Amino acid sequence: MQYEAPETLDAAISLLASASGQARILAGGTDILVQLHADMSNPDLLVDVKKITELRTIELIDGCYRIGAAVTGAELGEHPGVKTVWTGVVEALELIGSTQVQGRATIGGNLCNASPAADVVPALIAAGAIANIAGSGGRRQVAVEEIATGPGKTSLARDEIVVSLSFPKRGARAGDAYLRFIPRTEMDIAVVGCGIALELDADGVCTQARVALGAVAARALLVAEAADAIIGTSLGAAALDKLAAAASAACRPIDDKRGTVEFRTDVAGVLARRVAKIAYERAGR
Repeated sequence: MQYEAPETLDAAISLLASASGQARILAGGTDILVQLHADMSNPDLLVDVKKITELRTIELIDGCYRIGAAVTGAELGEHPGVKTVWTGVVEALELIGSTQVQGRATIGGNLCNASPAADVVPALIAAGAIANIAGSGGRRQVAVEEIATGPGKTSLARDEIVVSLSFPKRGARAGDAYLRFIPRTEMDIAVVGCGIALELDADGVCTQARVALGAVAARALLVAEAADAIIGTSLGAAALDKLAAAASAACRPIDDKRGTVEFRTDVAGVLARRVAKIAYERAGR
């Protein structure tokens, strides 16, 4: 296996484009290194992108955050601006692994590993984040919900890299949150995950919302029906009931050792209700 650590984006794209066999990108390595040790992946080329400045920076431009794909969970957790504005995104990323893992695990890596149970992905979808992608054909932007196409599969071409993630400008009364259910108290894989971002008017009525679920289908889901259930409401009992029902109805899970179809479907509704309450409280502060 050939290992390369280019210092420019163009060099990384050139390496990927000219690779004769399978090429993989190493951002933090918390997924790919495990896969290598378990003989689940055996790439001919491993491209480490940690030295590329554009992938390692956090910028605030006209009130909108742009976060490099190779920024780690630890770095985001220590960033006062991001963790205040996008609390749910940061708390989702901070659930990945241990403190040591947080020093390596990246926001772009969790997205592009394309696990249906990835923690940060539902939070990113709820936030309305956009992936900034670069490749031999130039640059393009894609909504994060369009990156994963199935377990371990993405819509990226072989020479494309997610460079950064752009977040929309937040209103004065906005909040987001993420929760997951896991069998153990820590360092486990989500049985169900839920991210919700919303905005309120001056009277506490929800004017915008996005609801996303993880680990209940082949990829994380944006559930428009669940968002519609709470828009135009103050998240009273009836609205939360409709939200929970819509979240459960959207589920297309599998049975496995961590949870049955019935259990995951029920938990999705329970989590959606809890997450919405947290996001609403944060937006009202």
